[in-house]
Amino acid sequence: MAPAPRKNGNGSDHSNPAFPIKVAAIDVGSNAIRFGAAEFHEPRKYSVLYDDRVSVRLGHGVFVSGKLSRSAMDSALTSFISFRGIMDEQGIRHCRAVATSAVRESSNGGDFIKAVKRESGITLNVISGGEEARVVYKAVRSRMSLGQRQWIIAELGGGSLEVSLADDSGILATECHSMGAVRLLEVLAGSDEDPSRFRRVLTQYLDALKVPAIMNRDRLAGFIATGGNIESLARMAAVPMDGNGVSKLPMAKLREVMESLFGLSYQDRVEKLSLKEDRADVILPAAMIYSRLAELIGVDEVIVPYTGIKEGLFFDLVDEITGRGEPPPQTELYADERALGRRYFYDEKHCVHVTMLALGLFDSLHDLHQLGAGDRRLLSTAAMLHDIGLYLGAKAHHKHSAYIIRHSPISFLSAHQKLMVANITRYHRKREPSTGHRMFVALTEAERARVIKLASILRVADALDREHRQKVYSLRAEKKGSEVRLLVQGSGDLTIERAALKKKGRMFTKLFNLKLTIDETKYEREELISW
Repeated sequence: MAPAPRKNGNGSDHSNPAFPIKVAAIDVGSNAIRFGAAEFHEPRKYSVLYDDRVSVRLGHGVFVSGKLSRSAMDSALTSFISFRGIMDEQGIRHCRAVATSAVRESSNGGDFIKAVKRESGITLNVISGGEEARVVYKAVRSRMSLGQRQWIIAELGGGSLEVSLADDSGILATECHSMGAVRLLEVLAGSDEDPSRFRRVLTQYLDALKVPAIMNRDRLAGFIATGGNIESLARMAAVPMDGNGVSKLPMAKLREVMESLFGLSYQDRVEKLSLKEDRADVILPAAMIYSRLAELIGVDEVIVPYTGIKEGLFFDLVDEITGRGEPPPQTELYADERALGRRYFYDEKHCVHVTMLALGLFDSLHDLHQLGAGDRRLLSTAAMLHDIGLYLGAKAHHKHSAYIIRHSPISFLSAHQKLMVANITRYHRKREPSTGHRMFVALTEAERARVIKLASILRVADALDREHRQKVYSLRAEKKGSEVRLLVQGSGDLTIERAALKKKGRMFTKLFNLKLTIDETKYEREELISW
């Protein structure tokens, strides 16, 4: 008898990627927990095996006290044990579970995550607002084509709101707001006893809403909203779905529904509108958020695709398991970095090109630097963001870049990894690392050594695009005796790049005790890296 497949921390077994594949996804929100199971027949086609929404309001109290309540955690743990039982019955070995703002912001969220693992065997991962936006984007893109024009995509949960500008190539920018429906309800507790005061106070709160600054109304295709509240509002407005399961909710109808909600008490909403108890209280703040966003964007309808985080997790997991699902667009691979860079109006062509050059050097010189895949990812992030500090001023922009990176959300990096990236970026120009620099000495000795290697590679890559004109379009590096030869193909005169390399390559030369030379060798043109 063959041994049972070994499961990973998420209860997943990646040993057999052949279709059909059964997967499960768990979205632990602030207002409810959503569980789904599906069987994929192709990378983007699946049938639903199980779909459930459990009314566990983990956000209750968190946004005021900062802690998850014991009763909410116990209810959530019971749900996870139930989910595990369903997965076992269905023979599901692939699962992804994520938690958003309530767990993310709670002081005892770590204890809850450990309890989930202990009681159910399921690994629960906390994700950032930026990662929420990416997963939702993936779900929306599977439901509808976005095309070349830009869309605003709003994901409203119980604790947060992510407003992204996106097109079919990926997310262009994201604004994350601590303005979820449950959070507003907690903050405004007591105001709802006086409808006029509630409306006035909530309107004041919504004045802080922002859409991505780079939004261009002339290029805007429309407004897409996801989440249980907008789906309930669309049903209340009785708008039909098209053949793809997408509804168009006119703003006039949304405002009609909103006005009717103002005239009903919580109990009336439950009894007369048949709303669930955990929906009846939050739906009005949610409706006002959608209405305010539509005003800011300048649209007269909201597109409701009836998809969200749970479905995005399905696609993410299947792509990971098979390695042969629909490849994400180039921009999606670096969605967080591009979104952050565009927020600070960086020179995107230059930063993308420097990233490709840096990774080409990293891959060519692996025997020299002996760093791993994790370091490669740190380098790519640092390269993509090395110049964002120019937004605050050209002088000392390397320091500005490091500061922005440390204090900005980058979904796939821990706080310590951001410190690493900030250090790499800090040393892409000017002075070399020093034990007199506080941010540098915050790293371990081994981490400092890695930073120095990665920063020296970034300096070389940056020098090769000194004029920001992407003249070097192909690159290889090889060690020959006491030197590293940079075999390049380019267009035009590379005199300025050679001069820049002489200056910026000193750190590399000192570190590895190898001279750097540029050799404009003719060889078959190829892509710099595989994205």
